Amino acid sequence: MAEQVGFHVLRAVSMKDAVATLELEPVDLVLCDASTSGHDGHTGLGLIQARWPDSIRLLLIDVATGLDEALRTIDEGGVYGCILKPWDADRLRRLLRRSLEELGARRERLQHEASLQVQNENLLALNTTLEQRIEATQQELKQTSDMLEKAYDELLHIHVTTARVIADLLQQRLPRHLQTNDQVSALITAFCETHALDHTLQHDLELAAALYNMGKLTWDDHLLVTPSEQLSAQERTTYQSYPASSESHLMAMAQLKRAAKIVRHHRERWNGSGFPDRLEGNAIPYGSRLLGLAVDFIELQRGMVLPREVPRPQALALLRKFAGRIYDPDLCHDFVKLCVEKAPDLQTGGKAVISLETSQVKPGMILAQDIYSASGMLLLHEGKRLDKHLMEKLKNFEEIEGRNYTVLVYRS
Repeated sequence: MAEQVGFHVLRAVSMKDAVATLELEPVDLVLCDASTSGHDGHTGLGLIQARWPDSIRLLLIDVATGLDEALRTIDEGGVYGCILKPWDADRLRRLLRRSLEELGARRERLQHEASLQVQNENLLALNTTLEQRIEATQQELKQTSDMLEKAYDELLHIHVTTARVIADLLQQRLPRHLQTNDQVSALITAFCETHALDHTLQHDLELAAALYNMGKLTWDDHLLVTPSEQLSAQERTTYQSYPASSESHLMAMAQLKRAAKIVRHHRERWNGSGFPDRLEGNAIPYGSRLLGLAVDFIELQRGMVLPREVPRPQALALLRKFAGRIYDPDLCHDFVKLCVEKAPDLQTGGKAVISLETSQVKPGMILAQDIYSASGMLLLHEGKRLDKHLMEKLKNFEEIEGRNYTVLVYRS
């Protein structure tokens, strides 16, 4: 009957024969009669459970011949189901099918779990490999980034050096006392460091301080040395074009675009009356406002704005006077404070200095800065102790050149 419904049946007349059969070939389901002779039923099923735990175990029970023994067999043999004798054939077939379906489902579950375990192990191994690859890739990217950054810095250095060389060509056309870039740069650097400005802004400002005069390269010598307040109408038009012209020259180098914008607007005024774009107030870039202060402060003292050299204290007084009209009032206050307290434009190594007219100088004072004639000739060098003879010499040069010298001396 069993073969007719799809089961392959192996028969054993005793538990000993059943164990021997199980040792020879795999068996999915064991149907044992509780009254099996030889090995008793519960001991035999317990042995089968221990050696072949994956098999399904069913028990035939004759209630009339020993229920207690059958219950012990069920407990110790891990019995899945029981059939009472005499059994019903249909019920037995249903139990066999359900038992084998349960076994199939259990095996599929175990196989799936084993497959998942293998997949997890493979994923762990793959994850480890991927992490190693990612780390290696990150190292390669970092090395590439470092190389590109270094190359960029070198390229920027080349561009900046080139621009500064060109700017120095303009410097060479000017008398020594009209060469302002070094002092403007010193002021800008000191302000940036004192006020902890953003590193990028400081870098751009230092470039702008070195290159703001680029637009004057095509000027004739007369225009270069004429104070801006003495220019004719036509010359003033040329003069007012130099910030935009400087920007145009610098924009050719992509690395200088931010500095170029600072240069373009450093002649704008807080009240909107400046040039080239008549920007007003905070619409003027911060860097341009700062550069404009530094340039005016130095050029006032060099006679490049008014037809006379303005002594340093008076130049600071003019900055204060025009705060809120020409200059950002808050920025002007901070800038003047820096100049008064630290005097970075004097480049005195941190020593205190005072600015005097020749009539105020006294014998024994020590010069804090070189003094040049209008033609650029060195008259007295920094560190020289003044005496009556040297003071008379300075006054004679003032009469010959028709201008007053500003004398910077160390504070005693």
